[in-house]
Amino acid sequence: MKLKILLSVLLSLSFFGSTIASKKDEQPINERKQWADLCYRIAQPILENMSKGELQKNMQLELSPTWDGRDKRVSYMEAFGRLMAGISPWLTLPDDNTTEGKQRSQLQEWALQAYKNAVDPESPDYLLWEGPTQILVDAAYIAESFLRAPETTWELLDETTQQRYIECFKGLRTIRPAYNNWLLFRAMTEAFLLSIDEETDRFALTVAVNKINEWYLSDGWYSDGPEFALDYYNSYVMHPMYVEVLEVCRTKGFPTPISPKLAIQRMQRFNSFMERLISPEGTYPAFGRSVVYRMGAFQSLSLAVWKYGVPQGLSNGQVRSALSAVMRNMFAVEGNFDDKGFLRLGFAGHQPELANYYTNNGSLYMTSLVFMPLALPATHPFWSEPVTDWTSRKAWSGKPFPIDGHHSLRNEQEKH
Repeated sequence: MKLKILLSVLLSLSFFGSTIASKKDEQPINERKQWADLCYRIAQPILENMSKGELQKNMQLELSPTWDGRDKRVSYMEAFGRLMAGISPWLTLPDDNTTEGKQRSQLQEWALQAYKNAVDPESPDYLLWEGPTQILVDAAYIAESFLRAPETTWELLDETTQQRYIECFKGLRTIRPAYNNWLLFRAMTEAFLLSIDEETDRFALTVAVNKINEWYLSDGWYSDGPEFALDYYNSYVMHPMYVEVLEVCRTKGFPTPISPKLAIQRMQRFNSFMERLISPEGTYPAFGRSVVYRMGAFQSLSLAVWKYGVPQGLSNGQVRSALSAVMRNMFAVEGNFDDKGFLRLGFAGHQPELANYYTNNGSLYMTSLVFMPLALPATHPFWSEPVTDWTSRKAWSGKPFPIDGHHSLRNEQEKH
């Protein structure tokens, strides 16, 4: 079965590349298949190896040229946690006999064993759960994968494995998070523990939900700590994790300064900017920290598509068309993958000089966070609506497009 899946993926991706290279920006045939095949291509080397306890043996690590010397074993948790946070929703779709269904089934089989190996001290792929502060970050993405798709992740794990995760998450409490978006990493593991009725550090949760709200600026943007940073961390971390933490708190009766509803409204306002940042040609600006996270810049928009719908004033067809255009352009460039199929440092292709001091090629699996819309069935309007021009395409071709304006969204009492 794996051989058939691989051949199908390679065939599809070869067509994917040829359509990307075209400057006509026409709608590719079976766009959903191309998303699924690219997702499988990215996930397969991580999950297949890790399910066998061979990830740390076979993954070719690539460290930033300015690597700060931290334990390079953090790379494996980065790759696994970030990957699973992005693809776990897709694995919730029911089994079927299609190529995509077989891909999902295979990935889930590998993922469940990988989850077990990650916390099994006897496994060669036991992850680094003590030491560098970086592990707090990627443990949070593992916890997020459990929250996003508990029925196909957490609930299918045996009791011993579950208890090991609980102990590992609680062991992270010795790590002091940075005074910025890192507060959400601590909050995410605590929110997961709260969701399964485990003992929770409520003070850490309180600090995080209060400070993130205090750092809200206006118009859908949060400051990353006391000082604003113009980059994509509002999408990489802040909007998605804040919304998801608030939702757990609301379900469990834990008090928060704002409602999940207002947090979602803020996220959707930010998402409207993200859609407008996609150029008529299907590119977006490479600015700020961590640009090598590639399509992870659109996590908040992808989360919204999956759970809350597209922002008001946008259509499913235009959001899909815009994201697909970016994906085609980015992954048509040679050099995104090494000879074993692992991601390489770069934004579009191999550009190691763009890596920050904390970046390794495990970090790059943030790009998987764009794939959450695959959790929607093929009949959903996101996949079934025809190709549609997105905002900047309309604007630069003389077509009508929606006027924009300021939206504060600071308080619950405001009319939205």
